[in-house]
Parts: sequence; structure tokens; C-alpha cells
Amino acid sequence: MMIQQLSIFLENRAGQLSEVAELLAQNHIDMLALNIAETSDYGVLRLIVDAPSKAAALLREHGYIVRETAVVQTPVPDRPGGLSDVLKVVSGAGIDLEYMYSVLGQQHGLAYMVFKVAAPEKLDAVLAKIS
Repeated sequence: MMIQQLSIFLENRAGQLSEVAELLAQNHIDMLALNIAETSDYGVLRLIVDAPSKAAALLREHGYIVRETAVVQTPVPDRPGGLSDVLKVVSGAGIDLEYMYSVLGQQHGLAYMVFKVAAPEKLDAVLAKIS
């Protein structure tokens, strides 16, 4: 399923993540998944939230640089080999992953992963065939 991811550029200093989390909490926006990539000077916080447009606007109003990106979220059987099976399908379709991370929590024996690829529509169609 295609969803929107927010990428928020943060200074690499104590308290930045806390400030974003508090701002979202104060505005009743639920974080569903997150990933942080960092360098010595800045970090990129990748977020999946329950209200991406509202969150993006709110963060921009507070001076954050925010990019919205289409990504694909897919269920993965929560068992040994579950992710391997999904990745074989992705690889077999000739799709290169730029990055991936997991969603917080699981439901009905399924974990959920978020995949960033160059052609999210293609990946979404490939994964729909195995779901």
C-alpha cells in the first residue's frame, strides 16, 4: 500500500527529536513508524504518521524543512524467513530498494515494513500480487 512519508531535516543537537515528538503529540498526531539517518552535522527523521498533510504543514509552520515522499508499506509474516520471502519477490521483479525500515508494532502475526524505491507504483503492484 502506498503511503506518505515525511522526511524532516534536523540539526544534530540534543533535544531535536524530542521537540518534534512533543509538537506532534500536542497536535494529536500519532507516529506510526520512524527512522533516523544522521551525519555529523544534521539528521534526517523519516516519519510515518496518521495525518501526514497536517503534520507536514505544522512542522513547516514551526520552521522545519519537510519533504513528503511516496513509499510502500507492506505486511511481512512475523516468522523466520518472512522478510526474506518478500525481498525475493522484490528482487525478482528487478526493483532496487533505496532504504527500508519497520513500522512500530504488529498485527495478526504480521510485521510491517516501509520500502523506499524509485518507482513506488511498480513495487505496490508487485506486492499486491502476494498479499
